Amino acid sequence: MGEFDLIARYFQRPTSRAVLGIGDDCALLQSATGMQLAVSSDMLVEGRHFFADVDPCVLGHKALAVNLSDLAACGAQPLAFTLALALPRADEAWLAAFSRGLFALADEHGCELVGGDTTRGPLNICITVFGEVPRGQALLRSGARAGDDIYVSGTLGDARLALEALRGKLTLPAGWMGAARTRLEQPTPRVALGLALRGIASAAIDISDGLIGDLGHILSASRVGAHIATTIAAGLLAGEGEGRGVEGVLLDDARLACVLAGGDDYELAFTAPVSARAAVEAAALEARTAVTCIGCVENAPGLRLVDAAGKPVSGHFTSFDHFA
Repeated sequence: MGEFDLIARYFQRPTSRAVLGIGDDCALLQSATGMQLAVSSDMLVEGRHFFADVDPCVLGHKALAVNLSDLAACGAQPLAFTLALALPRADEAWLAAFSRGLFALADEHGCELVGGDTTRGPLNICITVFGEVPRGQALLRSGARAGDDIYVSGTLGDARLALEALRGKLTLPAGWMGAARTRLEQPTPRVALGLALRGIASAAIDISDGLIGDLGHILSASRVGAHIATTIAAGLLAGEGEGRGVEGVLLDDARLACVLAGGDDYELAFTAPVSARAAVEAAALEARTAVTCIGCVENAPGLRLVDAAGKPVSGHFTSFDHFA
């Protein structure tokens, strides 16, 4: 099977929103009047971002999900995407499953594949996603102000637990492992929440490399500091109750490390004024996504961890770095 046969068989579909899709040197997108185009790219590399034996259907889902998560953090509505795919060989069963997972999520969000490239090489998936947001309403990292509440969506840390279990470093109960592995391999991009937070959140980011590091990007861009209540944050591990007494899982430091620095969560971290608490609750209800207030933005630079009494919590937590 040749390159163009591969594209035609597994990836070429009619477009309804793009002016021109696959088949020319460029795709053509037309944003509505008063809208800005939001663009983001993410790359997934075998052995770095996913295991070689991962189900190609869930890999197709994740490849697009991590990009949609960036649009969610910007408050942008998904529009279209391109796919650059390097393959060791043209495995038809693998391609059928990968494209099925990819398009299931794409169809859920009305996001069309409009172009890309394929080549032979080590398995590598690069997606560029396009969205649109009303002019001046994009959620940015630079808008947090002292006194703002800090929120996260959903739960944190289970993806990291699944990763450690798959590496053989710990054992999880079967039920918890299944749910945690789903969080790792099939994250849910919080697009609906991002849209609902437009005009409410003062800053936002998606949590891909770990809460500590990603929240730090908001603080740096906004030139502020913050504190996080560790007693609240530690409770964000979804499977905590199921794992009581599991050796190596529920030590306080390990649990907190998964939540604060685990990565691969693809939830949203965002800030909002105290006066917007009711609006944040309404947005979460509209998006059918739980949110938790975990701290407060402060004038003093830096990120501080505190206990229930407001006293400093010791510990060194480092988020994921691709080149560390």
